[in-house]
Amino acid sequence: MNRRCFHLATFLVCFLSLSVWAQEKGPGSGVENRLFELRTYHTEPGRLDALLARFRNHTVALFTKHGMNNIGYWIPEEGDGQTLVYLLAYPDKSSRERSWNNFLNDPEWKAAKEDSEKDGKIVAQVDSLFLTPTDFSPVVKASQADPIRQFELRTYTTHEGKLPGLLARFRDHTLALFEKHGMTNVFYSTPESGQAGSAVTLVYLLAHKDDAARKASFAAFSQDPDWIAARDASEKDGPLLIKGGVKSIRLNPTDFSPLR
Repeated sequence: MNRRCFHLATFLVCFLSLSVWAQEKGPGSGVENRLFELRTYHTEPGRLDALLARFRNHTVALFTKHGMNNIGYWIPEEGDGQTLVYLLAYPDKSSRERSWNNFLNDPEWKAAKEDSEKDGKIVAQVDSLFLTPTDFSPVVKASQADPIRQFELRTYTTHEGKLPGLLARFRDHTLALFEKHGMTNVFYSTPESGQAGSAVTLVYLLAHKDDAARKASFAAFSQDPDWIAARDASEKDGPLLIKGGVKSIRLNPTDFSPLR
């Protein structure tokens, strides 16, 4: 694996997974899910299309069959071209374990897996982590009726003891300013207690009309006097983020992704 691919994989391993305390089970269902999981699949060279076909034709429906809620499926804009990132939701951890056990033992899944791998192994590595939502995280709403958008996963790493201040700034100022400048707040979370970075990390997902809109929105946001005032007030005792503490990955939804 080259250095660029390694860094992408490391970022996804550390930050691509969600646990949400108040989310809808699916479009229009009105049912809460309390656990989200964002899984990252790294394929064998040249096997991403085969993986996408398996999800499109079999896996997504089988997840639904076994009580898992498909939220979003994405391919990173940059990287090795061998990565699929997807988000599932469950009522709780015990439901997750039961659903996965039933899925893996389903004869339909076993047949689809065997047929899809007749020309060789597809998945080289699977990564999965859980995070908890902030108290200001929006409810995730997934609908294929939405226009296709570009998503952006952003990760902020703070100095020790500075995460509460960062969360307060987002809660009181940043979310509203993002919306003001045309960005859609999708969700906000921190690593679940006991996981790496749980005390110093904010992970959040934005949606943009396209990359040009993303660039224009952030340019306007960065020059907004309200943002500058909020930033300066929050950092009167020193910077909140470590040097190089902002990471971003652009994600494009697949054709079968509910959240798009």
